[in-house]
Amino acid sequence: MTMAILAILAGLALLVWSADKFVEGAAATAKHAGMPSLLIGIVIIGFGTSAPEMVVSALAASDGNPGLALGNAYGSNITNIALILGITAMLAPIAVQSQIIRKELPLLLGVTLIAGWQLYDGELSRWDAAILILLLLILMGWSIKQGMSQRQDILSSEVDDELASHPMPLKRAIIWLVVGLVLLVISSRILVWGAVTIAQSLGVSDLIIGLTIVAIGTSLPELASAVMAARKGEHDLALGNVLGSNLFNTLAVVGIAAGIHPLEVSPEVLTRDWALMLALTIGLLLMGLGLKGQGRITRLEGLVLVLVYCGYTGYLGYQVISQ
Repeated sequence: MTMAILAILAGLALLVWSADKFVEGAAATAKHAGMPSLLIGIVIIGFGTSAPEMVVSALAASDGNPGLALGNAYGSNITNIALILGITAMLAPIAVQSQIIRKELPLLLGVTLIAGWQLYDGELSRWDAAILILLLLILMGWSIKQGMSQRQDILSSEVDDELASHPMPLKRAIIWLVVGLVLLVISSRILVWGAVTIAQSLGVSDLIIGLTIVAIGTSLPELASAVMAARKGEHDLALGNVLGSNLFNTLAVVGIAAGIHPLEVSPEVLTRDWALMLALTIGLLLMGLGLKGQGRITRLEGLVLVLVYCGYTGYLGYQVISQ
């Protein structure tokens, strides 16, 4: 048990560090390759912060722990909106100005509804996985088109400012890209072993562990990047990180995990976890678009989001104790 706790702590620490280096290296490499800043913000930074969730869920599915894989993906989505954006908005209200972000908000709602439809029959088959991966490819194509055609979006200037604050030679960028990816896999393996061991020792389902401990841990890169971006006034970059991560989690993370090993879905995933994820996504859409097109997440709304997350986590804890 002690070794499992140490494995989780060490795995999370290494996971966060390696994910940060992986995204930094990937973004700098893409910049040296001439990729437009907006495309770096949408694809590399937005989706790249979900690399921990993808590796952890893929390893969990391959090890025969589907609950951990699904809980990690959906738990990360809930954590991203309720906890990360909530904390970020409490530190500095998030103003939504980017037209790309405004287009991504209804896309996230649509993807979330598709996820609920797939969960309804109690399983995620390889056909479901194929649909999710196909939607991901379509989304990536749309993102590339947007990034190539709308270079003057405010998100691109925020990405430029962020890359300029951390200049990196090409050789170092490639090294961090490779090292970060390798350490992501190693740290994810350590984390999955620790999480499964604790779940078995305490008699807790791996779904609950995935929704809580693992989800929070794999979402730490999004928290760090969102808080730093918001404190610099890069509001759209902060929100874009969360939106890109949630889209990637729902499509790629779940899709890859179900493709490796079809997932049996317990009823509470739909009625409890997905339902909350849907409610948070709708709330984010309303706040992001705003009245009269003036989207903004205020400090009060941020506090409400954090309280919702605390209530949800407390409810999960209550269910574990009452079993």
